[in-house]
Amino acid sequence: MSTFVRLCARGLGAVALSIAIVGAAAAQTPPRPLLNANTPVDWWLVFKFNAASAPGCTGQQQPACIFGGKPFGSAPTKYVSANGAVNWGQHYAVASSANPALAAPPSPPGNSCVGDSADDPVGATYGQIFKSASYFYVVWNDQFYGAPMPTRDGPWGHSKGMVAWDKNGDGVVMQVSTPSWPASGSKSFPRKNDGNTLGCVNDNDVEVSQHFFALKLNKGDLIMVLNALANASVATASKAKPIKQIIKNGGPPDVQAAVNKLGILAPSAKATMVTLSSGVRLISKPSNLLVPPWQMVSALLKEPSASAGLALRTANWWTNPDMIPQTKTAAKPGCWDNALATPGAVAIAETGTWDNKSIRLAGGTKPPGNHAKIGVSEAPGVTLSIFGDLNQQGTLEPVAKKAKSKPTCDVSQNGRGGTFYVLNDPKLFASVTNLLKSPP
Repeated sequence: MSTFVRLCARGLGAVALSIAIVGAAAAQTPPRPLLNANTPVDWWLVFKFNAASAPGCTGQQQPACIFGGKPFGSAPTKYVSANGAVNWGQHYAVASSANPALAAPPSPPGNSCVGDSADDPVGATYGQIFKSASYFYVVWNDQFYGAPMPTRDGPWGHSKGMVAWDKNGDGVVMQVSTPSWPASGSKSFPRKNDGNTLGCVNDNDVEVSQHFFALKLNKGDLIMVLNALANASVATASKAKPIKQIIKNGGPPDVQAAVNKLGILAPSAKATMVTLSSGVRLISKPSNLLVPPWQMVSALLKEPSASAGLALRTANWWTNPDMIPQTKTAAKPGCWDNALATPGAVAIAETGTWDNKSIRLAGGTKPPGNHAKIGVSEAPGVTLSIFGDLNQQGTLEPVAKKAKSKPTCDVSQNGRGGTFYVLNDPKLFASVTNLLKSPP
């Protein structure tokens, strides 16, 4: 072989090696929040409207079920009646780090059926994880309904969502309010005996409002999120009883160690609050801290110069049994922990406003109901928005569960764990505040 030919061969080899390295680097892009298949952001918030406010989806008669399942799960007639009435809805509003104010998604060809395409934030963000063979993940939900785990009541956390990361520990967390979805982190381990697409599962909460929140994580953030999930006793698989459908552990050793603490009931009775690299604060309530959930959030968000916690306005599954009354002034309830500050007032938004129309925000199983768990500050000059796992259900004062039984604070969500993400963004705050504002 001539010198010229040998040099050319070496050169071609170097080019091939360079291409391989570039290709490997591209394949190692970490999972992140996506507005659509091609638009990453640092965070996004999605509010899905209930079926009474916004029935169906633009241009679709039923969900496409792109991640498995069949439209409306096992009870299709519940969602589209014989007379044609539509009792499901997957229309949504979205805010993100790119455009922080809640707004309707782009008109078609963008898909308005949230969770069911690569064109919407929920479907795109979940799809990148579900379709990848290289990411690690944890999925948790207290209402899997046996596929793949039994439903977990208290003291397990009333939490739902998933987190995914790459070999370096960089990734994304997605908090959801939807029972029974998601229920698989990978197409290699498909869900059995149920669907795995929003709108295509048996316990199909597309009648009522829901929220979804996704946040970009670095390795340090990921460990803090995993620790918060452990403190909240989220319902997922454990190291002792692994289920590949909902946990695929890997990556840095300290990340793996944090994952191995999941799937067991935490002994903690102390709430935690950490600040992630994005500036987002993450609150974790343990099940053994027997206090009303949103009063706890108020206390932890106390401003340094204030005498009591932050006054809040919230919307969640606020319904009987065990509705916690609205509080109009700052006061310590009987069910409290002295390590916490005095909570501020906590108001409940039973109705809200979108597109100059009234929407229902109180809980309820019928289409006008709301299952999202969101809140905003009511203190002047404070622009915090909060997205949580827990409803304002429980008790302010000890109550006897049965005749002649000892009064207890372990009632409903008082005795369950959960997480809350707190964002300080004026535009997001203004739009969520308007969403929670009762019409005139």
